[in-house]
Amino acid sequence: MSAVNLNTWTHSNFMFNQVTATRFRSRSTSTSFYFTKIPSTIKPQTHTQSMNSSSFHFSVSALLTKQETIETEEKPVFDFKSYMIEKATRVNKALDDAVSLREPLKVHDAMRYSLLAGGKRVRPVLCLAACDLVGGTESMSMPAACAVEMIHTMSLIHDDLPCMDNDDLRRGKPTNHKVYGEDVAVLAGDALLAFAFEHIAVSTSGVSPARIVRAIGELAKSIGSEGLVAGQVVDINSEGLSDVGIERLEFIHLHKTAALLEGAVVLGAILGGGCDEDVEKLRKFARYIGLLFQVVDDILDVTKSSQELGKTAGKDLVADKVTYPKLMGIQKSKDFAEKLNRDAQDQLSGFDSRKSAPLIALANYIAHRQN
Repeated sequence: MSAVNLNTWTHSNFMFNQVTATRFRSRSTSTSFYFTKIPSTIKPQTHTQSMNSSSFHFSVSALLTKQETIETEEKPVFDFKSYMIEKATRVNKALDDAVSLREPLKVHDAMRYSLLAGGKRVRPVLCLAACDLVGGTESMSMPAACAVEMIHTMSLIHDDLPCMDNDDLRRGKPTNHKVYGEDVAVLAGDALLAFAFEHIAVSTSGVSPARIVRAIGELAKSIGSEGLVAGQVVDINSEGLSDVGIERLEFIHLHKTAALLEGAVVLGAILGGGCDEDVEKLRKFARYIGLLFQVVDDILDVTKSSQELGKTAGKDLVADKVTYPKLMGIQKSKDFAEKLNRDAQDQLSGFDSRKSAPLIALANYIAHRQN
């Protein structure tokens, strides 16, 4: 994995208003980012010319013939908050139905404790939005969306264990092992992981078996020894090291964090019937926002309190983990986050703007979230 070239990095001007239909961008062509897996596309800088109203004497109507008219079409405003509430509510209902309280009660109670503890449901919503973008329906991707959230919850339960991050707080509540013990917490995570694949295989409807199998393969790869696990292992082995550079840090987070986000988006695109070209565009989009998610997470860890985050703040500093703020400083980390957000949204330029609005809004949410 090649590293970010910090020496030639200059901050690009960036402005995005989520609730309007118009975006203005000013790009600096001297900005250089190098990724092995995430190609950065930098378009030539555009210039807008301003007009002095005092010299603008002629009437627009004078330019029109009787047959010509001026039509102004305002694009509908995308209500991101309502969208997230609606989708998260449906995901929560589907999760509640999928993982019911049954025998053995203790392990199922532990599974439900962490799975239904709240959370933003970013990953399942990304899955649903990607499916919709390529022409699929919510019913096609809901089981996969739930499966991704089950696996994400498993990773949180295991990540909080004393042998990993040894954390006491998650989503504003005591971590799973603090409530049920380490043994049950491990088993609850294992059960969620196994059931995630069962749920996709058994509950997905309206999708060809070939696409379901392809989706299961993608999900397995995203969390295995070449995905989430790889990132976790390298992250653990990097604690306390003084020579960890940007290239190693990038590898950690492209695997530890971005891989599952990528899996969520790609699963939605596959199950929704997207062509190979669309799937790969969305894969690149997901890698950008996956890395963006971790950069922002690193920033929040050193700038917010535990109460604001709903989890223990400053734990990366205590564990002597390498982070983006540690290597680059807070301001350059914020600049990097803006660059990743722009490049992510560039991958959506060829899609229907109305259907891509949720993914654009989600990218902005990830970039500007406060917890």
